[in-house]
Amino acid sequence: MLRKYAFGITLCYTTALTIASLIHVSGLPEINYSNTDKIFHFIAYSGLSWFWFQALYNKFKWPFNKALLVSAIVSVIFGIIIEALQGMLTNTRVADNNDILANTLGVGITVVVLLLFKKTEVKK
Repeated sequence: MLRKYAFGITLCYTTALTIASLIHVSGLPEINYSNTDKIFHFIAYSGLSWFWFQALYNKFKWPFNKALLVSAIVSVIFGIIIEALQGMLTNTRVADNNDILANTLGVGITVVVLLLFKKTEVKK
Protein backbone atom coordinates (compact mmCIF):
# COMPACT_ATOMS: atom_id res chain seq x y z
CA MET A 1 0.00 0.00 0.00
CA LEU A 2 2.86 2.40 0.75
CA ARG A 3 4.14 1.88 -2.78
CA LYS A 4 0.95 3.44 -4.05
CA TYR A 5 1.68 6.64 -2.12
CA ALA A 6 5.50 6.63 -2.34
CA PHE A 7 5.74 9.42 -4.90
CA GLY A 8 3.17 11.61 -3.13
CA ILE A 9 4.93 11.15 0.22
CA THR A 10 8.25 11.98 -1.43
CA LEU A 11 6.87 15.16 -2.98
CA CYS A 12 5.38 16.21 0.39
CA TYR A 13 8.71 15.59 2.16
CA THR A 14 10.61 17.53 -0.50
CA THR A 15 8.15 20.42 -0.29
CA ALA A 16 8.28 20.48 3.51
CA LEU A 17 12.09 20.45 3.43
CA THR A 18 12.10 23.31 0.93
CA ILE A 19 9.72 25.41 3.02
CA ALA A 20 11.58 24.65 6.27
CA SER A 21 14.85 25.63 4.62
CA LEU A 22 13.62 28.96 3.29
CA ILE A 23 11.20 30.33 5.90
CA HIS A 24 12.07 32.96 8.46
CA VAL A 25 12.93 31.18 11.71
CA SER A 26 12.99 33.95 14.31
CA GLY A 27 11.13 33.18 17.50
CA LEU A 28 12.28 29.56 17.61
CA PRO A 29 14.44 28.58 20.57
CA GLU A 30 18.14 28.71 19.79
CA ILE A 31 20.24 25.60 20.17
CA ASN A 32 23.49 26.51 21.88
CA TYR A 33 25.55 23.55 20.75
CA SER A 34 28.19 24.18 18.13
CA ASN A 35 27.22 22.84 14.70
CA THR A 36 24.09 21.06 15.99
CA ASP A 37 22.23 22.17 12.87
CA LYS A 38 24.58 19.95 10.86
CA ILE A 39 22.94 16.92 12.51
CA PHE A 40 19.56 18.16 11.29
CA HIS A 41 20.98 18.65 7.79
CA PHE A 42 22.45 15.13 7.86
CA ILE A 43 19.14 13.56 8.94
CA ALA A 44 16.99 15.65 6.59
CA TYR A 45 19.03 14.82 3.49
CA SER A 46 19.43 11.20 4.49
CA GLY A 47 15.62 11.11 4.56
CA LEU A 48 15.36 12.98 1.29
CA SER A 49 17.58 10.53 -0.56
CA TRP A 50 15.79 7.56 1.04
CA PHE A 51 12.34 8.85 0.04
CA TRP A 52 13.44 9.53 -3.54
CA PHE A 53 15.04 6.09 -3.75
CA GLN A 54 11.83 4.46 -2.50
CA ALA A 55 9.73 6.37 -5.00
CA LEU A 56 11.96 5.55 -7.96
CA TYR A 57 12.65 1.93 -7.03
CA ASN A 58 9.34 0.78 -5.56
CA LYS A 59 6.76 3.03 -7.21
CA PHE A 60 8.29 3.52 -10.66
CA LYS A 61 10.14 0.17 -10.72
CA TRP A 62 13.52 1.61 -11.73
CA PRO A 63 16.49 -0.77 -11.43
CA PHE A 64 18.07 -0.64 -7.97
CA ASN A 65 21.40 0.92 -8.99
CA LYS A 66 19.80 3.53 -11.25
CA ALA A 67 17.26 4.53 -8.58
CA LEU A 68 20.04 4.78 -6.00
CA LEU A 69 22.31 6.86 -8.21
CA VAL A 70 19.59 9.25 -9.37
CA SER A 71 18.18 9.72 -5.86
CA ALA A 72 21.67 10.48 -4.52
CA ILE A 73 22.53 12.94 -7.28
CA VAL A 74 19.16 14.70 -7.10
CA SER A 75 19.41 14.99 -3.30
CA VAL A 76 22.92 16.46 -3.37
CA ILE A 77 22.05 18.93 -6.15
CA PHE A 78 18.85 19.87 -4.33
CA GLY A 79 20.87 20.59 -1.18
CA ILE A 80 23.28 22.82 -3.09
CA ILE A 81 20.41 24.72 -4.70
CA ILE A 82 18.66 25.21 -1.35
CA GLU A 83 21.87 26.58 0.20
CA ALA A 84 22.28 29.01 -2.70
CA LEU A 85 18.65 30.10 -2.37
CA GLN A 86 19.11 30.68 1.36
CA GLY A 87 21.91 33.09 0.56
CA MET A 88 19.96 34.87 -2.18
CA LEU A 89 16.34 34.89 -0.97
CA THR A 90 16.48 35.13 2.79
CA ASN A 91 17.76 37.72 5.22
CA THR A 92 17.90 35.35 8.18
CA ARG A 93 19.79 32.46 6.57
CA VAL A 94 23.19 32.19 4.94
CA ALA A 95 24.61 29.75 2.45
CA ASP A 96 27.03 27.46 4.30
CA ASN A 97 29.46 25.02 2.74
CA ASN A 98 29.40 22.95 5.94
CA ASP A 99 25.65 22.50 5.48
CA ILE A 100 26.31 21.17 1.98
CA LEU A 101 28.89 18.80 3.44
CA ALA A 102 26.42 17.57 6.11
CA ASN A 103 23.73 17.12 3.43
CA THR A 104 26.11 15.14 1.23
CA LEU A 105 27.26 12.96 4.12
CA GLY A 106 23.63 12.17 4.96
CA VAL A 107 23.02 11.14 1.35
CA GLY A 108 26.26 9.12 1.25
CA ILE A 109 25.47 7.16 4.41
CA THR A 110 21.99 6.40 3.08
CA VAL A 111 23.52 5.06 -0.14
CA VAL A 112 25.91 2.84 1.84
CA VAL A 113 23.11 1.53 4.07
CA LEU A 114 20.89 0.75 1.08
CA LEU A 115 23.76 -1.03 -0.67
CA LEU A 116 24.43 -3.08 2.47
CA PHE A 117 20.76 -4.04 2.72
CA LYS A 118 20.78 -5.05 -0.93
CA LYS A 119 23.76 -7.33 -0.36
CA THR A 120 22.15 -9.00 2.65
CA GLU A 121 18.78 -9.40 0.94
CA VAL A 122 17.78 -13.03 0.63
CA LYS A 123 17.17 -14.06 -2.97
CA LYS A 124 13.84 -15.79 -3.55
